[in-house]
Amino acid sequence: MRAEGVPGAKKRILLVDDDVALLRLLSLRLEAAGYEVITAASGAEALAQLARRRPHVVITDLRMEGMDGLALFDAIHQANPTLPVIILTAHGSIPDAITATQRGVFSFLTKPFDGKHLLLHVEKALSLSGLAPDPATPEADTAWRQEIITRSPLMEDVLAQAKLVADTEASVLIRGDSGTGKELLAKAIHRASSRRHQPFVAVNCGAIPEPLLESELFGHCKGSFTGATRNHPGLFQAAHGGTLFLDEIGDMPLALQVKLLRVLQEKQVRPVGATRTVPVDVRIISATHRQLEQELRAGRFREDLYYRLNVVTLELPTLAARREDIPLLAMHFLTQLAAKSKKHVTGFAPEAMELLVAASWPGNVRQLQNVVEQTFALTTTPLISATLVRKALRDKPGEILSFAEARQRFEQHYLVQLLQVTGGNVSRAARLARRNRTEFYKLLQRHNIDPALFKPPPA
Repeated sequence: MRAEGVPGAKKRILLVDDDVALLRLLSLRLEAAGYEVITAASGAEALAQLARRRPHVVITDLRMEGMDGLALFDAIHQANPTLPVIILTAHGSIPDAITATQRGVFSFLTKPFDGKHLLLHVEKALSLSGLAPDPATPEADTAWRQEIITRSPLMEDVLAQAKLVADTEASVLIRGDSGTGKELLAKAIHRASSRRHQPFVAVNCGAIPEPLLESELFGHCKGSFTGATRNHPGLFQAAHGGTLFLDEIGDMPLALQVKLLRVLQEKQVRPVGATRTVPVDVRIISATHRQLEQELRAGRFREDLYYRLNVVTLELPTLAARREDIPLLAMHFLTQLAAKSKKHVTGFAPEAMELLVAASWPGNVRQLQNVVEQTFALTTTPLISATLVRKALRDKPGEILSFAEARQRFEQHYLVQLLQVTGGNVSRAARLARRNRTEFYKLLQRHNIDPALFKPPPA
């Protein structure tokens, strides 16, 4: 029951307990079983550790000063819903266990517990978590995600969810701004699925004119319209047995949405001009940068098709939300360019990299790749300069706020939200914020917020 195997194969466990002696004892026990252990003496310290280095399993005490185990679990799963959490407590009870498991806690153990029993729970959590293996592990199966360059906890969580859903037949809807890598994620899901040896076919629904999109998807028969000089099988048939990726599904015309829904329900297509249908077996992954719920309300997207496509939703973060990936991605693109060129360019000057990390990146990863390509083409030195990066960005670089400024903005936004929800009722807003009325008024005054502005107009 040991986890070491080969060098670099250790799984990380975050252990959280405010009892220093027990923390040390459990650390020794887990390390002896071959796990890498990160410790934290409080919930707040645990969240800081999570932001720095993602574990494979979290084991936490239930009763702790400040943030207890369930509050810590809620905070973890808000950002990392696939990360398994095991809760330990000396105050165990059936209601506590029911509450914990209903909220998604992996398992609930009462102290004193048998060490072997804990290790069994850890092994089971690791086997069911769906987390990506450590890329440093020589025998790690990382081929499915090899095109996705990241060390961001946000992206790792998306990839963990992608790995879990890959071996099902569930339709997946990938949401994200333009340039965030939706097609790369769709390819990764295909490569991790049982359909990996069959075709992956991608089509951009917004890039093909409406009159041609039906023929492109479903095919056509020779002579079915002007210019149809031969039979064309269409992309559904081309993807038979594999995966069809429908990019920018939100741009699909309503008339075609009806026909797509029929194909998904009946699992067969009828090419334009044909009298017979053709059976098809495809897994559908779709993507959009649009808010489909707004499209539903506006009558531009069918509700029945929405629920057929949106069985599992994966949300890709913007590049600005994963700034720790910017140096990795920039160097990856630079290395690719250097390999194809005779230019000897080895990296970015420190100030140039600072500009890249601080930029706003409205075009996300695609814009970063464009900036790297432009600066690589224009540089005459081994290190790309800040001047070239500044010119390529074409706009004022984004600014990373100081802690005080970020906190002030958050507080102001939070207070405004509370007053909007409560219609300017300060007492209710203070209760929601778990602050007394006097303290809440002081916060409003500090941010120059007048609650009267949020009261509804008199009838």
